[in-house]
Amino acid sequence: MAISKANRRLRIRKGIRSKISGTSSIPRFSIYRSNRAIYAQLINDEKGETLLAVSSKEVGISNVTVITSKKVGLKLAEKAQLNGIEKVVFDRGGYPFHGQVKAMADGAREGGLKF
Repeated sequence: MAISKANRRLRIRKGIRSKISGTSSIPRFSIYRSNRAIYAQLINDEKGETLLAVSSKEVGISNVTVITSKKVGLKLAEKAQLNGIEKVVFDRGGYPFHGQVKAMADGAREGGLKF
């Protein structure tokens, strides 16, 4: 029996999460994509808390494109700089590093985050 696309992504996501973890000094940069929006968080896995969160809704754009994703990445990097965070661990959430995910990573790098 074939594995569905959603189950495949979750299996890949579990493999990624078993290898990476965020701390207070170097948080995990997590991405979630839906059909209507794209979300990014900086997470401290030691305490289990979200340090920062940004979404395409916060940027004020309703449809998600590569350009929108880049703006969300820039916004997250800007907020992170204000909170004194410069380095992060990137968690692509099981999505391929392509398109919107790559654009968000590029935007965050342009904004000053290092990963």
